[in-house]
Amino acid sequence: MDGLILAGVALSLAGLGGILWCIVTVWRARRAGLDDAALRARLQRVVTVNLAALLTSALGLGLIAVGLILA
Repeated sequence: MDGLILAGVALSLAGLGGILWCIVTVWRARRAGLDDAALRARLQRVVTVNLAALLTSALGLGLIAVGLILA
C-alpha cells in the first residue's frame, strides 16, 4: 500500500506543478500586452493543460485515499 500512496503523492505533485505552470504562463501573457486574438490563442492552450493538471492531481489524491483506506 505504500507504493500506492507514493504513486498518489507523485501524481498530485505533478498536477500541482502543472497548475503552477498555468498560473505563471497566464501571468506572463497578461503582462506581455498582447492583442486580444494572441492572448486568446495562448489561453486556449493553457486551459487544456490546466484541465489535465487538475485531473492528474485529482487522480493522485484518489490514489492516496485508496492507499490509506487499504493500509
